[in-house]
Amino acid sequence: MLKHKYPFEALGTQWSIETNEEISTSLKQTIQETVESFDVTYSRFRKDSLITEISKTPGSYTFPGDASVLFDFYKSLYDLTDAKVTPLIGDMISRAGYDAEYSLKPRSQESIPTWDDVLSWDGHVLTTSKPVILDFGAAGKGALVDTICALLDVHSINEYVVDASGDIRHKGASENKVGLEHPFDATKIIGTVDVQNKSICASASNRRAWGEGMHHIFDPDAMAPTNTIIATWVIADEAMIADGLATALFFAEPKKLKTQYDFEYIRIDNKGTVEYSPYFEGKLF
Repeated sequence: MLKHKYPFEALGTQWSIETNEEISTSLKQTIQETVESFDVTYSRFRKDSLITEISKTPGSYTFPGDASVLFDFYKSLYDLTDAKVTPLIGDMISRAGYDAEYSLKPRSQESIPTWDDVLSWDGHVLTTSKPVILDFGAAGKGALVDTICALLDVHSINEYVVDASGDIRHKGASENKVGLEHPFDATKIIGTVDVQNKSICASASNRRAWGEGMHHIFDPDAMAPTNTIIATWVIADEAMIADGLATALFFAEPKKLKTQYDFEYIRIDNKGTVEYSPYFEGKLF
């Protein structure tokens, strides 16, 4: 068990970093500055964010230098899921009521454009041909986890658990047993897995849910929340990869995703059927 715990809030939820060495005040400040920089870039809930600016006026927008990793990953998921996982889903989710004001009041839906119709990305600058509401919720939190882990590495903290409210990345020799939350009852778990020197992320339709049948995992073709898969867990080396693939598994078969990525998974459908990869080493109850 790691000795020190640094709790903080980021992206509207609770995070913690567990380490053997106490995190210095200066490193904590750097972590907070990193969180703020990410939030003011990618949040569609902040009036002062770059994403909010993009939602108002078409044009060319410069992103931070590390944005290419997130954009390239999204484009990969976009292609692998036949455009089901898309940053352009922001408008559809907003119309469903999960908007910048958290109104939770659905409005009439409209189809969203394709990537190539409205977005041009050159690795640093995003050019839009019309106002678009982008949403990077499928992999953004995982990307920030990876960024913070890189900071810990640079500061020679060699054993840690970064827990972004369930999106977790571990490094070191310590045990890191993670409970798998029951998709029908948040007070229970359906199993455990020891995630060592890897990341685990989950996605479920009972999270960020509101109204009658409304949740944040939207099928852009149906213009409605997807309802075939209800929960996924993915274990991969990086949190961004695990985070994004956990959403992609709602729309694409694991075999197709595995043509590009190395990961293990569990997936549960709306009938309660559990599917998992051959090398998943967890324990299911």
